[in-house]
Amino acid sequence: MKKQRFRAEQDGFHGAWYPAETECDSGMIVMLGDSSEDRMAVCGAHWVNQLGCHVMAMSPDEKDYGHHNYPLERFGKAIAFMKEQGCQKIGITGASTTGMLALLAASYYSEITLTIAVSPSDFVMEGFYQDGKDGMRERPGDQESTVTWQGKPLPYLPFAWRHPEYWQRIKAYSKATGNAIASREMFDVSEQLHPIQEEEKIKVERIRGKLILIGAEDDALWDTCRYIRRIQKRLEELPHECTCEAWLYEHGTHFAFPESLLKKILPVGSGLLVKAMFKAGRDYPKECRETRIDIDRRMKQAIREWRNG
Repeated sequence: MKKQRFRAEQDGFHGAWYPAETECDSGMIVMLGDSSEDRMAVCGAHWVNQLGCHVMAMSPDEKDYGHHNYPLERFGKAIAFMKEQGCQKIGITGASTTGMLALLAASYYSEITLTIAVSPSDFVMEGFYQDGKDGMRERPGDQESTVTWQGKPLPYLPFAWRHPEYWQRIKAYSKATGNAIASREMFDVSEQLHPIQEEEKIKVERIRGKLILIGAEDDALWDTCRYIRRIQKRLEELPHECTCEAWLYEHGTHFAFPESLLKKILPVGSGLLVKAMFKAGRDYPKECRETRIDIDRRMKQAIREWRNG
């Protein structure tokens, strides 16, 4: 097998196929970066390849980290291709917004039997753009969800503020807290103004196989540990078919990645990136690194056990 590119217009989804060097029957959908072929995605694919799995890297578009009305059916198209390549086991992983996407995809497609979500939410977010409109780095969509199913937007938690106040408030909060980017206040206020409804929650009870949730208490973008604990509570209260593990850390920032993956992405200065982005990375560099090392060990073990299972 060789690398292949996919475009939504002709293939039904946007992505890139990175086959492992040796034959295997396991494939992971990996969502990192703002493109399926940027450095972050390529490094993530090669990191998983080294664990003996094929990789399908997916992204909303050729180069776009905005998420708005993303059809969940695209995962079905990708899974169908992976099956044609001999993948009898399908896994998925994402971080941040794509951590939410990983949970959603796994809740809709029973073929997915390993789900790893780093710094996820437990609800569907409102859609957002990163198109620089009016000089703002990011803005909310116009009553758009991040995702759709069968052509209809999934119910979502609406953002507290609209354009341009949305980015102005995030920028001010980031500066006040000493982070390059921090939106935790915005998500907290959004929930205060609009308590999350059942239809907006991700139906994690439909996920199969192994579910791994990873988060740090000092996450500056949103309170992911609170969201993860709500997922655990939901699974305790509802019948489900997955085995859930929650890896929660006091320090680790929003970038709760495996240490060797972060070093692959940035061979020089990977720790400096975390310090530059987040105040917690500067205040607790040792603890954040220890978190990434622990995640590294545990995630490799989890993928190998799933692959060999």
